[in-house]
Amino acid sequence: MAYPQRRTLRLEAPRSWQTLNLAELWEYRELLFFFVWRDVKVRYKQTVLGALWAIIQPLTTTFAFAILFGRLGGMSQHVDGPYALHVFAGMLPWTFFGNSVTVAANSLVGSGHLISKVYFPRLLVPLSAIASGLIDFAISFVVLLIMMAIYGVAPTPSILAAPLFLAGTIIASAGVGILFAALVVTFRDVRYIITFAMQLWLFASPVLYSIEMIPARWRLLYAINPMAGLVTGFRACVVGGPAPSDVILVSSASAVVLFLVAVRYFVQVERRFADVI
Repeated sequence: MAYPQRRTLRLEAPRSWQTLNLAELWEYRELLFFFVWRDVKVRYKQTVLGALWAIIQPLTTTFAFAILFGRLGGMSQHVDGPYALHVFAGMLPWTFFGNSVTVAANSLVGSGHLISKVYFPRLLVPLSAIASGLIDFAISFVVLLIMMAIYGVAPTPSILAAPLFLAGTIIASAGVGILFAALVVTFRDVRYIITFAMQLWLFASPVLYSIEMIPARWRLLYAINPMAGLVTGFRACVVGGPAPSDVILVSSASAVVLFLVAVRYFVQVERRFADVI
């Protein structure tokens, strides 16, 4: 009696970002939507204020900075228009970036029970963590429009370009978040560094101050920080202000390069996730 031959299907992660299977990511798009919905529900589960936390965090931070740095520190003298509005417009992309990086960095470890048992593109996990933050951003953006109405600042046609800078912020968030997510799986100490690194990164970005306070000869070097140009460009589109094109171009290119490097590293170490997580 002849027995049918057994075939073994071996699943391996791609060896570089050039062999990243985009078709496979698209095939699992419904799983991505499920992960996003799961992350949103978990974020506000058993919370009293729920989605209001998306408003409370940037508002309280803004008014604390407005008092400390605006009035006491004299930063308001270097900003055209209301300083609180200036800070809040910068806090929107920054808060999205900071929260996305922090959540994405710990997403793989938090989904270890799935990664060790079920196959799916691992890149979906940090991407879903980043995408879930768009809901908070949308809620905060409505608050920004209300603040603009209170301060008597009318939106201009340049506000239509704001989604471009949001897209750049998403790319920067994905780059840093994916890189940290891969590092945290192997080196658990990295997650303790993330909070400290994000605090320093906030002050290294033009959220509390204008880009014009940076000396002209240092601006291009400063623009290697992707959030430098993205925060400046987003604020300029919404509430006005300086928007140096060279700074924006350098920061945008930096965000893209960071994303490509992060994806390449991720897919190279992805095959080890199930063993070490």
